[in-house]
Amino acid sequence: MEAGLDCALLEPGIDGALAARSRGIDPVICARLEDAGIAPGSISAAGMFDVLEHIEDEAGALRQVNALLRPGGRFFLSVPAYAFLHSAEDVAAGHFRRYTLRTLARALTASGFTLEYSTYLFAPLPPIIFLLRTLPSLLRLRRPEDEELHASEHVREGISARMMDRLLDAEARRIELGGTIPFGTSCFVVCTKD
Repeated sequence: MEAGLDCALLEPGIDGALAARSRGIDPVICARLEDAGIAPGSISAAGMFDVLEHIEDEAGALRQVNALLRPGGRFFLSVPAYAFLHSAEDVAAGHFRRYTLRTLARALTASGFTLEYSTYLFAPLPPIIFLLRTLPSLLRLRRPEDEELHASEHVREGISARMMDRLLDAEARRIELGGTIPFGTSCFVVCTKD
């Protein structure tokens, strides 16, 4: 939207749709993809950011997006990385899976996409996620509904937050220059409809 592109946000949940509207996003369509009435072959680009892992029928969802794109249309996608980072938070969030770039590429290729670019994101976070979420979940020491703990992990103040910002800024610069990140807590891909 900030770049002047015509965009719309499709959000199936009323709370998510209202939150998007409150942040100034317009239009927001409160519907599931299959119920939104979008004509096949009518979209030049689509994005699905931290959504695919919530959909049990991964292949069906990817084929559906492919059908809506114009030939050569681009699809931007992010998903959580690495099954070994699975934790109680994934269960609470309704995640069916985590990915590697290889497993994501296989799913996309099987659904009629050609990969243009792929990278991991958030390289500093895997050890932190493993120590603070995965390991305590494995040892049954962590409950995903502990909102106070969850909030404390997302504090954006202090020296550790500034250090993390610097690390992530360097990562963003590398990606802007066309580079890739060899590991991280998320996978990001850009692909085109065959």
